[in-house]
Amino acid sequence: MQKVWIYLENGTFLEANSFGATGTTVGEIVFNTSLTGYQEIISDPSYAGQFVTFTMPEIGNVGVNADDMESKTAYCKGVLVRNYHHEHSNYRSEGDLDSFLKEHGVLGITAIDTRYLTKMIRDEGAMMMIASTEISSKEELATKLAESPRIEDINYIKEVSTKEPYVHKNGAWNHEKKAYNKAVMSDKKVVVVDFGVKRNILNELVESGLEVEVVPSTFKADDLIARFEANEIGGIFLSNGPGDPLTLTEEKEQVQKLINANIPMFAICLGHQMLSIAHGHDTYKLPFGQHGGNHPVANPETMIVEITAQNHNYNVPDSIEQIAEITHKNLFDGTIEGVKYKNKEIFSVQHHPEASPGPHESKYIFDEFAKIVK
Repeated sequence: MQKVWIYLENGTFLEANSFGATGTTVGEIVFNTSLTGYQEIISDPSYAGQFVTFTMPEIGNVGVNADDMESKTAYCKGVLVRNYHHEHSNYRSEGDLDSFLKEHGVLGITAIDTRYLTKMIRDEGAMMMIASTEISSKEELATKLAESPRIEDINYIKEVSTKEPYVHKNGAWNHEKKAYNKAVMSDKKVVVVDFGVKRNILNELVESGLEVEVVPSTFKADDLIARFEANEIGGIFLSNGPGDPLTLTEEKEQVQKLINANIPMFAICLGHQMLSIAHGHDTYKLPFGQHGGNHPVANPETMIVEITAQNHNYNVPDSIEQIAEITHKNLFDGTIEGVKYKNKEIFSVQHHPEASPGPHESKYIFDEFAKIVK
């Protein structure tokens, strides 16, 4: 394997082995605690601009396939794994992870102590890093990293959002047919604002009985309001996506218009954060974020606990309780995971209830949205 050199902004300099794409890449390093679903994680648009450190030590052993893609490509900058397995074994596998990363331009790093990196990120927070198969000098890497823009300075939404509207045609995965269910005609239509939406979110919206049209992040609220008033659509969904939501000033103004129009709305992750900001309650950055498929979330009133999938660095503030009912809280750190806005048909969650490959305990939330769609 080819060598790769890594420099973190706290001064840490490491050497490891490389697989996947080659070159020199800058991004923010985070860790993910999921035990399965590495392909879904790598192809999740919310990871744009980031290096993902997998705490699961064995990666690559089930290969990759077209059906498990969460988007058209892989948007993360790179992946760091303890052990990479080129030989893969799974009846659904169509290729190896090394070739997949090469195809999508993602740097792979292996033979590295991911436990050490995870503890560092946990203690010091997510930080910028540079990785290169070309540059071995610590000083040169440090200089290039210092000269590069930080992740919060880049609007990755423009990169990951669709450029043209389209209608999504698939429902949930059918284990018996080994294929996605086909969409059926529905008298309830919603518009999905694509900030970096995952395909399985769209699948679950369809599965809940909705016709789903996806529009770019450059949407105009006045157009959607006119369609709602003409009974062409019955609700709006704001998707997940990458980056710092506080930088999305134009998008915030458009969301504020949607709120004022009293359109039924549901949002996940970045969309959840955008609703908070548009209501006047700015988000804040968590030390190392929440990334994984094993986060316990509870309803504060019923104390029913759901195990959820998470992928975010930013969170809504406690002050949101002034205008919204808290419907979900994270049991790891007590942060707010879900809200329902008072006197409005608007609610949102921070976690990912579609959770592919799992867990699936929060899928009912899509049905809750379908109930309020006009």
